[in-house]
Amino acid sequence: MSTADRLSMPLGEAMFSMRAIRRLRPDPVSEEDIRDILEAARQAPSGSNRQPWHFLVVRGDEQRAKLGAIYREAWWSKRRDVGINSPEDIPEEDRVARSAMRLADHFGESPVVILVCSTSGAPVDTTGVIPATQNILLAARALGIGATITSLHPSVQAEVRELFGMPEEAQVVYCVPVGYPQGNFGPVSRKPLSEVASQDRWGDPLPGA
Repeated sequence: MSTADRLSMPLGEAMFSMRAIRRLRPDPVSEEDIRDILEAARQAPSGSNRQPWHFLVVRGDEQRAKLGAIYREAWWSKRRDVGINSPEDIPEEDRVARSAMRLADHFGESPVVILVCSTSGAPVDTTGVIPATQNILLAARALGIGATITSLHPSVQAEVRELFGMPEEAQVVYCVPVGYPQGNFGPVSRKPLSEVASQDRWGDPLPGA
């Protein structure tokens, strides 16, 4: 069966049920599934078809554990940038932030992590990998696999580059933990179209929105 055949979930179903999955079961993800996810990623469009990306799949226990420690350091570095210094600074009612903090604590336990890297060199074109990353998320959803987009604080880029033997021109843009969800896929929470879209002039309502 081809990759396209395996990713046969209707696009609308995938898009409208693709929650950010931060709680993952420890069950392994097959090499076939990861290959199909990356096959989908490389179909993404890019400016002038430059394909400025490299996908680094992290599976080994030792590598995942080391990456997990780095990710947790990076997560808290980003929080400190905005004045959040400890778990007590994150309100209990802020479920998204609390969920992200839990992911940071258990990042290295993710069955697989895909590092989406830009290979554009300097200046780094981070936007070039965005469509490919969206394809990763959609393909994972079609296979019943959970994932979410995360990023690293610039302070740890050199450490990650050394850990994985990455060339100097490569930069990690997104870290995507991948695994079977502990919870369920389902409707996503988004702002209404009337708040995020206009017609002809900024602020003029879109008909029917």
